[in-house]
Amino acid sequence: MKLSEIGEFGLIARFSPAFLKRLPEGVVGIGDDCAVLPWRRGERLLVTTDMLVEDSHFLRKEIAPRDLGDKSLAVNLSDIAAMGGRPRWAFLSLGIPAGVEVEWIDEFFRGLARAARPAAVRLVGGDTTKSPDRLVVNIAVVGTVRAGRVKTRSGARMGDVIAVTGNLGDSGGGLRVLLERRRRGRDENFLVRAHHRPRPHLDEGAWLAARPGVTAMMDVSDGIDSDLHRIMERSRCGVAVELERLPLSKPLRRCAAKYGWDLYEVAASGGEDYCLLAAIDPKSFASVAAGFKRRFGRPLAAVGGITPARRGLSYRLSGVPVRLGRGGFDHFK
Repeated sequence: MKLSEIGEFGLIARFSPAFLKRLPEGVVGIGDDCAVLPWRRGERLLVTTDMLVEDSHFLRKEIAPRDLGDKSLAVNLSDIAAMGGRPRWAFLSLGIPAGVEVEWIDEFFRGLARAARPAAVRLVGGDTTKSPDRLVVNIAVVGTVRAGRVKTRSGARMGDVIAVTGNLGDSGGGLRVLLERRRRGRDENFLVRAHHRPRPHLDEGAWLAARPGVTAMMDVSDGIDSDLHRIMERSRCGVAVELERLPLSKPLRRCAAKYGWDLYEVAASGGEDYCLLAAIDPKSFASVAAGFKRRFGRPLAAVGGITPARRGLSYRLSGVPVRLGRGGFDHFK
C-alpha cells in the first residue's frame, strides 16, 4: 500500500489508536491542534509541533528569510490559539543545506523574533543539522491554558453554528500568484503577504475559549474542506457549509475574476489562512458574535452548521448543492 492511497490522515489513523489507549486522566493526545497535559492546579500545558519543508511548505526563492522565520513560529502559535491558550516557550530545529549563507540565517532569526515578541514567547532550545538538499524547519511550542477553557475538536454538537474568525482563501490566492508567476500589483501583493505573513489569532482564541457557548475550535491550516473533516471525525458529526457566507477579501475576489480562479474552491481548499474555526451553541451565537464584533472590530462569520454524521460534509451556494473541484491539503495525496 502506498501513502498516496491513504493520505496524511489515513496514516495518522493507522498508528494513533495504539498511542491513545490508557492515556492518564486529563491528557489529550493525538488528534487535536495541541496535546494537553496536566500541570499545576487550575492550568494545563499545551504542546504543539509543526515541520516546514522547502518546496512543500514554502518556496525559499520566493519568501524573504525574515518572513519565513516569522511564519515558521506563527503556524505553531496558531495551534495554541486554537486551544484557547497562550504560548510561553519555543524550541527550534533546523536542517540546513549547503549553500545557505549565515546572513540568510541571521535574517530568519530576526523574523522569528519578530513573531515571538508580541506573543511573549521565548526560544529556549532546539537543534541544528545539515540537510542534504532542502531547508527543513521544525518548531515546537509549549503554552498554557486555564483548565476549564480548553477547546478541542471533539465538542461540537448537533445544531451548532460553524464560524470563522477571519477571511478565507487569501493565503491560497497568494500561493497561486507565486506558482502562476502573475505580475504583482496591489491585489497580488496583498495575497502574497497573507501567504508569507500569517497572523495567529491568539487574542481571538483566548477570548472565544472564555465563552461557554463555544463547543469546539481548531485553526484553519489545510483549508476548511480538510479541517472540517477533522471536527467531523472527532465530534462524530456532519457539516453543512453555505459558500456565499464565506468571508472573502476584495483582493481575492478581484484576482479570482481576473485569472479565472474558482473563488470558492480557493477559499475552501487553499489552506494556511490560520484564522480559527469554531462550533458555537446556536442559543449563544448571537451574543458571542456581538461580543466578538465589539472586541475585535470585525464579524465572527457564520458559514454553516453541524448536521448528522451520515450527511458528511456538504456545500450549498444560494441554496443549491455544489461539489468543489478540489479538496483541502493532504501531504501525501
